[in-house]
Amino acid sequence: MKLAHWMYAGPAHIGTLRVASSSKNVHAIMHAPLGDDYFNVMRSMLERERDFTPATASTVDRHVLARGSQEKVVDNVLRKDKEERPDLIILTPTCTSSILQEDLQNFADRASIISDSNVIFADVDHYRVNELQAADRTLEQVVRYYLDRSHRQETLDQSVTDAPSANLIGIFTLGFHNQHDCRELRRLLRDLDIEMNQVIPEGGSVEDLKNLPKAWLNLIPYREVGLMTAMYFEKEFGMPYISTIPMGAVDMAECIRQIQRYVNTLAHISSSKEVDYEPYIDGQTRFVSQAAWFSRSIDCQNLTGKETVVFGDATHAASITKIPAREMGIRVSYTGTYCENDAEWFKEQIQGFCDEILITDDHIKVGDMIARAEPSALFGTQMERHIGKRLDIPRGVISSPVHIQNFSLGYRPFLGYEGTNQIADPVYNTFALGMEDHLLDLFGGHDTKEIMTKSSSTDIGPIWNSESRLELSKIPRFARSKVERNTEQFARQKGIVNITVEVMYAAKEVLNA
Repeated sequence: MKLAHWMYAGPAHIGTLRVASSSKNVHAIMHAPLGDDYFNVMRSMLERERDFTPATASTVDRHVLARGSQEKVVDNVLRKDKEERPDLIILTPTCTSSILQEDLQNFADRASIISDSNVIFADVDHYRVNELQAADRTLEQVVRYYLDRSHRQETLDQSVTDAPSANLIGIFTLGFHNQHDCRELRRLLRDLDIEMNQVIPEGGSVEDLKNLPKAWLNLIPYREVGLMTAMYFEKEFGMPYISTIPMGAVDMAECIRQIQRYVNTLAHISSSKEVDYEPYIDGQTRFVSQAAWFSRSIDCQNLTGKETVVFGDATHAASITKIPAREMGIRVSYTGTYCENDAEWFKEQIQGFCDEILITDDHIKVGDMIARAEPSALFGTQMERHIGKRLDIPRGVISSPVHIQNFSLGYRPFLGYEGTNQIADPVYNTFALGMEDHLLDLFGGHDTKEIMTKSSSTDIGPIWNSESRLELSKIPRFARSKVERNTEQFARQKGIVNITVEVMYAAKEVLNA
């Protein structure tokens, strides 16, 4: 548990609520004080949902503190059971209920005896895991619950489909472009003549989870949610899973080749025909994805040697690090992720594609790293967007957490071959923005605001007088921030409090010597 005014990943109960609200006819009840139910508003706003979010807060108030929570929690479960008639009710604890040491497992067991709906307790450690880890655990718990129940009732059919089929695991609400990625992966599997068995949790019914073992393989497009479920299927049913992220032309081809290997392996067992996806990879790379062609164009070659910084969740940060470095000739000076639990995988993936790695969930450290690197462009979350704006660095958003402008109404997948085009556009346009601002400075554009001292840390730097400010404003925008920082660094070293034009020139002589 952590006290912070801003976090990359929220508390554990938000992850449980995301899984519950993604599924059909599932209701979540959280035992929390007023204020913790902000998830309902957040989901309705960002996802632009037409329906109410299926989540209810069993409020912790003074009466609960005096008499205990069991009666109120059970009453809320029974009330929602009668009102909504859900297939499943998930009771999720929060940090508050954990501090109060409430026995919510006992409450869930009691409610399940009386309720017509299935009731389970979200078994996640709210002191040790964050939103994404809790979502991964909750999804695996729900799947395991229904498959165990089907096994006890002897209704579990483990025979696979006649034709190649796959489960898509990990698409869920509030994910970064998840809905667009899902459409693109459906199209990919359709092109490969692979049937879509089920997509979970988004839009999936818990009553259909017993059919998950019928698929030939599981496709896990994101590291954050779905891996625990895939490992469970591999252990219990021998189902292979593919966790290569289908993002970027190179990894997209590798993902398809892995699908081919698994399909051909199972084709021998089921007497089906072997497949060859190489012509499909070649055609898609050359004619559908424009990224391969664009990477050889003069526009993209102008970016060769430019420096960038990438930061985000493990999935997107790793892929967006490899794509510019491997496919566009851009140098990645720093890359990092806030998914500290997946640090080893992340380091393995981006080995050789960047200069330095930062694994942290502290946005202050990320801001200081960006300020030191002084990149030509920055790609990250909403927080890095704010940092880039403060430091006057062109920026693009490539990972959650994000704000509403990144929940686009148009079709913008990051996965698949269409995703390669959608990634190439913001990467190029973010760098081009810096060039555009230089021309606007040169010809008198929109940049008429007063130059402000920008720094990631909170310390107060040397003071610029009006003459030095005027001189600084004459420097082109793309070099202005660097000159400002170098001058302030020189002033601090010399103990100078007030920066004049003479100090600027003295700093220039020392740094150019």
